Amino acid sequence: MDRIDRFLELRARGGLRRELHPISYRKNGKIVLKGKEYIDFSSNDYLGLAGHPRLVEAAKVALDRFGTGSSASRLLSGDLELHHRLEDETSRFKGKEAALVFNSGYQANLGLFSALYGKGDVIFSDRLNHASIVDGILLSQAAAFRFRHNDVNHLKGLLKKERKKFKNALIVTETIFSMDGDRPPLGDLVELKARYDCAIMVDEAHATGIYGPRGAGVVEEEGKVSEVDLIMGTFSKALGSFGGYLAGPTKVIDFLINRCRSFIYSTALPPGIIASSLEALKLVKEEPHRRTELLGRARYFRKRLKGMGFNVKGESQIVPLVTGENSKTINSAGTLQEKGWWVMPIRPPTVPKNEARLRFSLSFHQDLKTLERLLNDIKSYVKI
Repeated sequence: MDRIDRFLELRARGGLRRELHPISYRKNGKIVLKGKEYIDFSSNDYLGLAGHPRLVEAAKVALDRFGTGSSASRLLSGDLELHHRLEDETSRFKGKEAALVFNSGYQANLGLFSALYGKGDVIFSDRLNHASIVDGILLSQAAAFRFRHNDVNHLKGLLKKERKKFKNALIVTETIFSMDGDRPPLGDLVELKARYDCAIMVDEAHATGIYGPRGAGVVEEEGKVSEVDLIMGTFSKALGSFGGYLAGPTKVIDFLINRCRSFIYSTALPPGIIASSLEALKLVKEEPHRRTELLGRARYFRKRLKGMGFNVKGESQIVPLVTGENSKTINSAGTLQEKGWWVMPIRPPTVPKNEARLRFSLSFHQDLKTLERLLNDIKSYVKI
């Protein structure tokens, strides 16, 4: 136990120890902790759908019909018609032949790499890709090379030097990066994919529901649906539900059903969750104003912060204000929380060393008046 004590002590000393914060109530972008109400700027409920009456009602109907749990894995008796309906709707939404639902985005990424790639293969991954991608690649035992964030020339150099040594190759990127809020040069990556005989997979967890004419994501917005081989994403962020998915060719989905351990050996997602995800897909198509207003407010918020002299990254609904030092970030977050803003400090190893930040995760619930009040408090209490 000494090593555990030492680890926790070192984490605390470096301002890196994480803690849980039990929430007693949540509604319309507000949360209550220990009797105090906050406006939540750390949620990924980007479109404000998590408490939408239609999602809640859809879940209730499914609960009444099927009960609370799926009771088995999909390959036993946990395979509901609802799962197939959601997969059919997801594949149409993403413009792919087929889709497979996973219990979370993490489980999707953890399982698909080791199912599809292994020794003798190679994966080229953006250095800032999510931890689930990193872990999935490590589990696959494929050779792995991480290229500098959004650096096409670095990736090109790695491909030129390493690609020919391996049988199968994959390029992996997020389309909206979770901690920087920026997007990749997708067109350039697709071009390199073709030139060096690779497949390409994208993680659209933070883009699904928000980008593109139908809200299907950055791949749709940039017209690259036919050129991107595999599209992974989640129902747990803008769609306000839970779970992950992978969309791609039918034969790949069939292969994963037979080989992907994180899918095969997990009890299926419960019916209430599946039903709410189906309803969320309908709402995304029916109410495009949610994403257009969200992105408009994000542009305004980011522009104002930059005008105050802050180091602000990205171009999406995720707005990172980089403060640098852990202690400064923790203190700034604490002050804003005292003022009623639930903003969390993001520190290494989630982000690179000396790039600690306040990560403002905007939601449709937050109007311009709310943003103005927050901006005034940031100007008064956050020091650079």
